[in-house]
Amino acid sequence: MKLALATTFFGVALMRSTMMGQNQIVDLVLPTDNDALFSGGGPTFYQYVERNYNGAKSTPWEGGQYGFVRDPTGTSGGVIYTRFHEGIDIRALRRDAHGDPLDEVRAIADGRVVHTNLVPSYSNYGKYIVIEHRWDGSNYYSLYGHLSSIAVRPDDRVKRGRPIAVMGYTGTGLSQERAHLHLELDLMLSDRFEGWYNAFFKNDPNHNGIYNGMNLAGLDIARLYLALRKNPSLTIPDFIKTEEIFYKVTLPKSRHFELPKLYPWMLAGPERNEKSSWEISFARSGLPLKMGLSEKHVTQPELSYVKKGSIDNSYLSRDVISGRGANAHLTDYGRQLMRLLVYPD
Repeated sequence: MKLALATTFFGVALMRSTMMGQNQIVDLVLPTDNDALFSGGGPTFYQYVERNYNGAKSTPWEGGQYGFVRDPTGTSGGVIYTRFHEGIDIRALRRDAHGDPLDEVRAIADGRVVHTNLVPSYSNYGKYIVIEHRWDGSNYYSLYGHLSSIAVRPDDRVKRGRPIAVMGYTGTGLSQERAHLHLELDLMLSDRFEGWYNAFFKNDPNHNGIYNGMNLAGLDIARLYLALRKNPSLTIPDFIKTEEIFYKVTLPKSRHFELPKLYPWMLAGPERNEKSSWEISFARSGLPLKMGLSEKHVTQPELSYVKKGSIDNSYLSRDVISGRGANAHLTDYGRQLMRLLVYPD
């Protein structure tokens, strides 16, 4: 009897262990000692931006948040912000006698270092690190930008909270005073990014392989931190389901379409058949949210839906879409970006 109970207990423990391996909890820590996000955020957490709008200079901390928070533009519907910020900018807490930041940067979760950029001029991020994390069978990527020094190498395994770098102000347009950590949590769009990039951007070398920021679509990591505080068992797929669909694009059928393999939880509806095209739903940020079948036959990416509004969509979609209402369409850049998802077809 005792042996049977022990065997049963071992079986349950093994099953639980296996399930935990497949369903890892998204247990994140903040990457620096600045934890003001959990006490209101605002100017004590976010690094301000320098703004000059219609001759009025300001330093709004809101520009350090995730989302469309930069480059105000006047429209018939009022002032809107047209420039998207993929991550969050966390301000420094400590500086040396010369004013340089001393804040230690740590991995936000267990993972594997997949990329380090050691040459500041090779990216707007300056010196940066990308760490791969695996949750629920899919890979996600945390990115740490504007570093002054890097303490890890590609293929290093890192534990949650392990020091990986020191905050800095490397990258485009930063001063010592505005030193901060730029943090993202991203999905990858395609493993074939390098071939696509080299085909369309021949005069601008790609120094960062598939870990180029164009191939990484960021989610709202500050909102995720706060959501996980309320619900520690929250998964990223469930978190992303709360995002609003802003537009949909129908893609030609392609054996090179990788999103279903990279993020199978995005699949909605029945499995694909040979005659079907794909319809992908996107957030306003360009983050893919879900994908399903379309019976519409297309030979190139086509806009199939966009949220109704009175403002030209070029202001609202990172220039992926232009026009409004029935005249809305993918821009040349938008079509090119969508081709990445089915490249090289």
